[in-house]
Amino acid sequence: MQQLSFENPVFAAFAISAAIMGLKAVAMSWLTVIQMMRFSSGFRSPEDLKRTPFNPSPDPKQLQPDERVERIRRIQLNDLENLPFFFMAGALYVLTDPPLVQAQWLYYGYAVSRLLHFAAYFTAQIHEVRATFWTAGSLIIVYMAVVALLHAF
Repeated sequence: MQQLSFENPVFAAFAISAAIMGLKAVAMSWLTVIQMMRFSSGFRSPEDLKRTPFNPSPDPKQLQPDERVERIRRIQLNDLENLPFFFMAGALYVLTDPPLVQAQWLYYGYAVSRLLHFAAYFTAQIHEVRATFWTAGSLIIVYMAVVALLHAF
């Protein structure tokens, strides 16, 4: 059985969690657009003020930051800052041939921590709540990366 194939249940667990995280990251782009259209605000570029079927009444105020849109952008930025490290550490961790149950806990635990981080951020929970979920995910990445590093020696 090849380690980086779907025949390997550890790789399959990684692939499931990585796909969920990829879809979540892409969903943030869509959610940003939905918020921009819903509130007709939070646009970024001057050309967004041209009259179109999607913006029939352009207004320069549409280029001003709107917290309802910016919150989603910050969530997406946080994903873009964190998910690449999960993809890298998670793939390397597969190569260490870990026990399946442990790998599942780590991979799915990471995905759950990021989804809870999203929920906390989206609903404007206090920083400590959001930071707790971020920390859980970050520690999972650190653990997987250290295990991979130790296996490389």
